[in-house]
Amino acid sequence: MARQPDDKAAAKFSSEDSALVRELALLLDETSLTEIEIERAGLRLRVARNISVAATMPVPMAAAPAALPAASAAPAAAGPDLSKHPGAVSSPMVGTAYWAPEPGAKPFIEVGAKVSVGQTLLIIEAMKTMNQIPSPRAGTVTQILVEDGQPVEYGEPLVIIE
Repeated sequence: MARQPDDKAAAKFSSEDSALVRELALLLDETSLTEIEIERAGLRLRVARNISVAATMPVPMAAAPAALPAASAAPAAAGPDLSKHPGAVSSPMVGTAYWAPEPGAKPFIEVGAKVSVGQTLLIIEAMKTMNQIPSPRAGTVTQILVEDGQPVEYGEPLVIIE
């Protein structure tokens, strides 16, 4: 025989409560939160979702080995200290650099592309926040110095714009 809850409020899970759960789940999606909890009229409700960053990371990483020879050749040909280059755009923070807004999407820039002031060059993820890195000057992208999904340091050169 099934055991009945002692608390009558816990025993009554109405369609209004189901609607509340759906509403909170939608709120999680809209706000990019991972968890929300409310309590009202003796009913405590927690809605959470698991986001696995590791599951989305292999997509950019799989493409990286094909691009590694070109990336390793570029810094060797460019010179020892690219941070001193007058067209270098440095990272304003520590994080992970991404070329596109999402895996599989078209990159923001490519070598040879013309960019304008304020145009997004790439994204750096820091503390689960995606930060767009704008172009400080207009010009042509001559080198992209970081790989997609590569960790970057503060002040590290990302792109050369001439």
